[in-house]
Amino acid sequence: MRSGGTLTIREIIEALLYASDEPLSVKQMLDIFEMVEPGELPQKVDQDVLLQTIEQLNREYDETSRSLHIVKIAGGYQFATRPQFATWLGRMMSERAKRKLSVSALESLAVIAYKQPVTKPEIEAIRGVNADYVLRTLLERNLIAIIGRAATPGRPLLYGTTKEFLKHFGLNDLSELPRPREIDELLAEAEFEVEKQMLKELEAKKASEESDVDGNIVVSEDGTLRKLDDDSPPDADDLSNRPQ
Repeated sequence: MRSGGTLTIREIIEALLYASDEPLSVKQMLDIFEMVEPGELPQKVDQDVLLQTIEQLNREYDETSRSLHIVKIAGGYQFATRPQFATWLGRMMSERAKRKLSVSALESLAVIAYKQPVTKPEIEAIRGVNADYVLRTLLERNLIAIIGRAATPGRPLLYGTTKEFLKHFGLNDLSELPRPREIDELLAEAEFEVEKQMLKELEAKKASEESDVDGNIVVSEDGTLRKLDDDSPPDADDLSNRPQ
């Protein structure tokens, strides 16, 4: 076991990939290596050095029959188990699948379902809490999947729902997601009060965005959208509930 001394590039890359909850792109890893102090590493790390080191790590894992290896996915690299362990992992996942989703998981799943494709920072901004553990849980349950990267600084991963999500909730497609007027009936149980309110807020935000495009759309008291005739002014209730 290492007790001190200079860390190697190999060890650093291995630690970065192990600790990351998401695939790390070459650029992300190179940006981290740009932060080193002079003399901290024996050589400058560029793309060639980085990729060669990943190949070296995978060769070592092969030679020592490790259950893990480094794979390229969603434009980045991360650790993954080898295919021959799928049966064992499936047994573990089946046990986890028997557990009910937590309130936090349901909240995040609702955000993804209504806002997809959506990034982790966007999910966290809506919910106000860290989403790392919840996203891992939803990925393990195959209710969501990584569907790409956003064209924004840092290229964050984009998440969306899966066919398993539709199957789990008895939907044919996303157009069958409940509207606000249906949520009271579908989520009548007291434990779903948080989800109920959050879904209504998401729909209200969506309605606000749509009303910016068409000024004749208003939001009724029950949260539904209504298009006004050009010749008929909105009533007082519509105006009081219209998004600002």
